[in-house]
This record gives sequence, C-alpha cells and structure tokens, in this order.
Amino acid sequence: MSQPAIPPTKLFTRDFLLAGLANLFISMVFYLLMTSMALYAVDRFHASDTAAGLASSAFVIGSVISRLFAGKLLQIMGRKRLAIFALGLFAVVSVFYGFSGTLPLLLVVRIAHGMAFGMANTAIATAVQSLIPASRRSEGTGYFGLSTTLSTAVGPFLAVLLAGSGNYTSVFVFCTIFSTAALVFTLLVRMPEPPRTAQLSASATRQGSFLRSIVSPSALPISLVILVCGIAYSGVVSFLAPYLLSKSMTAAASWFFIVYAATVLVSRLFAGRIQDLKGDNAIMYPLLVVFVIGMAALAFEPSNLTVALAAAFAGLGFGALMPCAQAIAVSAAPPAELGVATSTFFLMLDVGIGFGPIALGLLIPHLGYTGMFGMLTLLVIFGIGVYFMVHGRHQSGARRQAL
Repeated sequence: MSQPAIPPTKLFTRDFLLAGLANLFISMVFYLLMTSMALYAVDRFHASDTAAGLASSAFVIGSVISRLFAGKLLQIMGRKRLAIFALGLFAVVSVFYGFSGTLPLLLVVRIAHGMAFGMANTAIATAVQSLIPASRRSEGTGYFGLSTTLSTAVGPFLAVLLAGSGNYTSVFVFCTIFSTAALVFTLLVRMPEPPRTAQLSASATRQGSFLRSIVSPSALPISLVILVCGIAYSGVVSFLAPYLLSKSMTAAASWFFIVYAATVLVSRLFAGRIQDLKGDNAIMYPLLVVFVIGMAALAFEPSNLTVALAAAFAGLGFGALMPCAQAIAVSAAPPAELGVATSTFFLMLDVGIGFGPIALGLLIPHLGYTGMFGMLTLLVIFGIGVYFMVHGRHQSGARRQAL
C-alpha cells in the first residue's frame, strides 16, 4: 500500500491536489459542526451555556487525545493505512450524530469524531510534506493550507444557513457526505513512506521513552510559538462574535471572518515563497508583528474600521503564520520523525485553540472584552520573544531539509 519515498520535483502534482481536496472536506466537517454544535445542544437538549460550550469543544478535546499517539501510529501503520482507517471512522461517526438522543451520548460522539479527525489530519498533513519539493517547503505548505482557509468561510456560512432554520439533520447529512468524499480522495492519493531503515532507527532511538513517541524535540520549540498564538486566536474565534453582537454590530460580526479568510488567501500566495527564498526570520517576525496589530485593533472600542483592520491584520498575521511555522517544525525533524513532528505541531495548536477559551472566559468578567483583547495583544508580543529564544536567534538565511 505504501510507495518508496522519491524526492518530488514538482509542486502541483496529482497527489498534492487530491490531498488538498481531502483536507478541504475534512475541514468543512470541522467548521460545520463547530459553528452549529453549541446551538444544537441548546435547542435539542436545553443545555446550559457551559454544557453547550463543552459540546462544541469536545471535538477539539478528542483531537488532542488522538494526537498524543498519532505520531506513533504513523510509524506502526504507515501514512496511507492510518489515513484510511481514521477517515473511515470519521465517516461512520458522522452518522451517529442523528442518533445521539442524550447530551452525554452527543459528547461521546463528539470526542470520538475529534479523535478520528486528529489522526486523519496528522496522517494527511505528514504525507503532504513528502509530496512538496524541499526547496518549496513553505510555499507548498501555504498552498495546501488554502483548503483549510476556504473551509473557514464556506463551512460556517453553510452551518448558519442550515442550523439557523433548525435544520440540523441536513447539517449531519452534509457532514457524512463530506467525510465520505474525504475518504474517497484519500484512497486515490499515493502517499510516500519514509525508508524502513530510517523508521527502525527512529524507533530504536525512542524505545523506552513514551514522551519521545508523542512529542518531537525538534518540532517542539516552534510549536510552543504556535501554542501561544493559538491561545490568542482562540479569543477571536470564541468571543469576537458575542462581543460585537452585544454592541449591536451584527453585520460586522458576520463579515469579519469573510475578510479574514480573504486576507489569508492573499497572504499565502507570497508568505511561503518569501520564507523559502529569504529564510524564516524574514517572514516570521513581520507576521508576528502584524498579528499584534490585529489583536490591538480589537482592544479599542469597536467600530467598522477597527473590526475591518483586525480582520485584515489577523488574517495576514495568524493565517500565514501557521503554514510558515509548520514548515519550520517539519524541516527541523529527521525524515523518519516527520509524523511525530507534524503531530507535535498540531497538538500544540489544538491545545491553544481548544483550551484557550476556558482560561480567557475567566478573564472577561474582570477585564471585559476590550481588556481581554488587550491581554491577548501582550500575549502575542510575548510570542515574539518566545520565537526569538527558541528559533529566531539561530537563523541567518534560508534553509530547507529534504524529507
């Protein structure tokens, strides 16, 4: 089922495009359900706000759990087998949403669905890195990430359109269809596997160390940067809409993420190429500073201007930051540890976005929304310092490692 790892020479290959389509449909399911699940829990089970939030975040909790062992499973099963297994489970679990008659059962389904998502996402993201020419690592990672960006606009729009009228059955039907489509496209992707000798060497190195089997020491430093920035972005995802709605800025709340997605699309056309040609620092520092500006715009009394600036700068900053940081993470790891490195990166991202709102929710009663966004601005500034300490001070030019 696996193919030998032959260094790629072209970027937009058949397998690269098929993997991008698979990732698009996986992400569509994620955003469809993240946008509608809290409302569904309230309408269907009369859940409290806390329980509704748990119904939404349980998916991320499941994803975090699965990423703890996804890297190890990649070594045992291989990329293609793990991707097919996870996406098969992903499609089957989608069917069970319609049969979840109680809130506890819904939470179980959400966690299981998130675990399947974490494994599938790790396997496909790892395989894609082997489909990208080493000299275009950042550029290719950015282009692949466009599939996720498109889902951030289409997924929530479709969820609001269906769930807004109480048509949750259609939401679950679309999720099942999208999950099946992701599985079909993945079946068609030829996924290179690392040489068997390299896998055995990496396994021997980590034998007896559970921590080394789930966390890549090479990828962890830059992953800590994405953890910090993920916490900051979680405040935007979780609290911006209710904040703007409380200010009677319904229109701004609806088009914020459209502007954000459009800016991400534009930024990924050039950010990765700059990184490949000029080095990590040439793009990471500007993106982090731009992200600071975007968060700072939310720390003022909201207006159409400040919301538009925040959407544009956050999209340019955090949206382009993710693939650039991921390229650093996978380039730092040996070929046989690519799966663990990818899992480490997304584990830190999931922890930041999934658990950040819990801590931030405790700040809002004391600081208010603008005070919270002010704190998040300082947090991203702290992230710049973290980047300098763990990676930035060691970089002087472009570097890429063949995988």
